[in-house]
Amino acid sequence: MTLSLLLTQLLNGLQYGVLLFLMAAGLTLVFGIMSFVNLAHGSLYMLGAYFAAAAWNLTESFFLAVVAALAGAAAVGMLLERIAVSRLYRRDHLDHVLVTFGLVLFFNEIVRMVWGSQPLYLPVPQWLQGTVELFGVTYPAYRGAIIVTGLLVAVGAHWLMHRTRMGMLIRAGSLNPQMVGALGVNIKLLNASLFALGAALAGLAGVMAGPILSVQSGMGDSVLITTLVVIVIGGIGSVSGAFYAALIVGVVDTLGRVFLPLMMREVMARDIANAAGPALASMLIYVLMAVVLAVRPQGLFPVKGAK
Repeated sequence: MTLSLLLTQLLNGLQYGVLLFLMAAGLTLVFGIMSFVNLAHGSLYMLGAYFAAAAWNLTESFFLAVVAALAGAAAVGMLLERIAVSRLYRRDHLDHVLVTFGLVLFFNEIVRMVWGSQPLYLPVPQWLQGTVELFGVTYPAYRGAIIVTGLLVAVGAHWLMHRTRMGMLIRAGSLNPQMVGALGVNIKLLNASLFALGAALAGLAGVMAGPILSVQSGMGDSVLITTLVVIVIGGIGSVSGAFYAALIVGVVDTLGRVFLPLMMREVMARDIANAAGPALASMLIYVLMAVVLAVRPQGLFPVKGAK
């Protein structure tokens, strides 16, 4: 193991972490603050990638692809909140799970009907196809752009939640929506806007992941599971907790998948290590979540006042 390899994998973990944060930030707003269990959040991530790929095929402009992903995912989120989600706020969480799981199946079939079953192509924009020097190692420019985008979103989310009137209303509405509504705030519009914002962040994650992953039906299902792990580790309802936990999960998962098989080869046969290493590495983040739940059930970075 060389220092260059370690730094490269740390950057890969950081890049994966900020992608997870883009997903976790939106889901934290809906799940932690609105107390709505939205299993269809991964579908909004998938739709963002599909909208971006469709826009790219029409215009060959990555900027317009990003706009299409954000606008399309936000529009679907707003429509989804209006038609289905708003009717479930006062229902049990099990109802949330059943309805949104049905929506996952619905959206997976819709994209197959509209775009077919073959993966779509979303290329890296030409101006980001080179490499950059980061911490003394050569790193793909596009992956570096993902890191920068995620960090900017993190700063923007912190500013929104703690420095704006909307953030104040969001935090107040999550604690006592009746009182906020009595003060003249349109709670229904606030919830719809919050849901659309979460959907837009999922769409942004989808378009950023598109050039490095295949755009295909069901692509949001697996990332949703990891996103839920991030939220549990960080602390439900904590946007800053989701950011730190996403970085931790991204680095742990990346380093585990790269170095755990290499370490196992030192103490056992190569073929056994090659088979067992990736399987054990894929379990690391769940082991981490179990440890966190055992030690700090409220998460590593809970919202203030959580116990």
